[in-house]
Amino acid sequence: MSAASRRPVVIIGAGPVGVTAALLLARHGVPSLLLERHRGIYPLPRAVVVDDEVRRILQTVGIHEEFAAISRPARGLRLLNARHRVIAEFARSRHGHHGFPQTSMFDQPELERLLRDALARRPECELWGGVEVVSVTQGTDASHGPTGTVRVTFRREGSDEEEHVWADAVLGCDGAGSLTRDAIGAAWEDLHFEESWRVIDVRTSRPVRTWEGVDQICCPTQPATFMRLGEDRYRWEFRLADDEALDGPGGLEQLRELVAPWVDLPSDASCSDDFEVVRQAQYIFRARLADRWRRGRVFLLGDAAHLTPPFIGQGLCAGLRDAYNLTWKLARVIQQGADDRMLDTYERERKPHARHLIRVAVAVGWAMTGGQDRAAALRRAVVGTACRIPGVTAAVSRDLSPALTAGPLVRRRPWLLGRGLAGTFCPQPWVIADGSRVRLDDVLADSFAVLTAVPPSPQMTAVAAALGAPTIHVDDLGDDGTLATWLVRGRADAVLLRPDRVVLDTVPAGTGSFPNTTAWASLLHTARRTTHARPVPLPRSTAP
Repeated sequence: MSAASRRPVVIIGAGPVGVTAALLLARHGVPSLLLERHRGIYPLPRAVVVDDEVRRILQTVGIHEEFAAISRPARGLRLLNARHRVIAEFARSRHGHHGFPQTSMFDQPELERLLRDALARRPECELWGGVEVVSVTQGTDASHGPTGTVRVTFRREGSDEEEHVWADAVLGCDGAGSLTRDAIGAAWEDLHFEESWRVIDVRTSRPVRTWEGVDQICCPTQPATFMRLGEDRYRWEFRLADDEALDGPGGLEQLRELVAPWVDLPSDASCSDDFEVVRQAQYIFRARLADRWRRGRVFLLGDAAHLTPPFIGQGLCAGLRDAYNLTWKLARVIQQGADDRMLDTYERERKPHARHLIRVAVAVGWAMTGGQDRAAALRRAVVGTACRIPGVTAAVSRDLSPALTAGPLVRRRPWLLGRGLAGTFCPQPWVIADGSRVRLDDVLADSFAVLTAVPPSPQMTAVAAALGAPTIHVDDLGDDGTLATWLVRGRADAVLLRPDRVVLDTVPAGTGSFPNTTAWASLLHTARRTTHARPVPLPRSTAP
């Protein structure tokens, strides 16, 4: 390659978030170059859980069947007291809103291998390993605003020579120590949680007492987390001092005591033959948000934009949601000349969502570790009492992911006009297409779509045509009634789905049209199409 080539999108970091972003862009026809400082996949486990919303993203990039073979559903989350008695239990379904188990356990290196294999099958994607990015720069105008393309400067492994690549956009998926975050002048907002924990991954053939879910031990002196990852793989997390090592002769006895509630180990060192500590690492669990996620055409995703304690398993999930939210918008701008302001909705939609889940994780962390005083004991007692109220645990056990906040691409209105659906995900039941049983997204592909429970009005048909979206009557899908019921409960006759399956707008029941398409049409209008056809103007609604 030349020392100053140009690419539509450069992605810094080829972890799960970066590779997923590249695969999603490829589905929209956008080529990308990934720059990764490591040559291969990091071999040790880190993230171990995803939810059904993220399983749906893995479906979109084409690896959900392979992922099913390496993952296992978990039953949910239990909060236990210091004596390991259940304070509360939050069950998770094997068939969630998105058509997959609500919680799936896995080994991150195996997921990364699936993603890398998928990447190798896409001609739009190119990965350069052994590359260290040293700077990301944009031109500026008289008001110091970013202009033009972005220059990424890097060095190849073993070389001091600096090379450059120019890009229409740069995605910073380069982790907590992100160079990209520094390049756009972003700073961390501290959400007030920081604790040092030891993460221990184990492979054992010994009998392990597990309920096939996650245990959180709510004890101020010795909080812990336990989960089964696979057939013979388990993870424990303990809050330990930095100088407490659990390997070697000195640490074996302490490890034996710590894991005793789940597995019986002999007191001598022979247990290492059938109880292998694959990894133990000290981590600082933090809660932080970057104060800005974009400058010009440079964006932050994943740990570069947010850090969350792991207590509800949403760290990796949040990063993959970032990629799903941003990539279709970026593709529409780059490929079809849509309004650049559409890219402002990325941070506007994702940042409040990430903040909410971080706060939930912090709340669970404080329930586990929040002091030894009477107030802490009272808080744990209140949690236990509240969770015995009928319906409380069921409500908490529903999807953790909240609806997106109102904005240009989420048309929220008063409840009586269908407010409940905008900003939420469309459910994904099994449907019938060409005589085969498939998941809904396999029918919708990667485009906008109009789902309707009534005969489409001329205005609905015109909106669909302007966006190149199919109009699909739910009765023609042959599902189990999920979609029709969902529309009725949302007081909507039809919905406009974005490519990421979020409801952009609704046709309120009995009205026959989207009430105000001009509120969002200007962002989605394109200056060009891949076929160079003139876009069809969206109709103006006469509805109030």
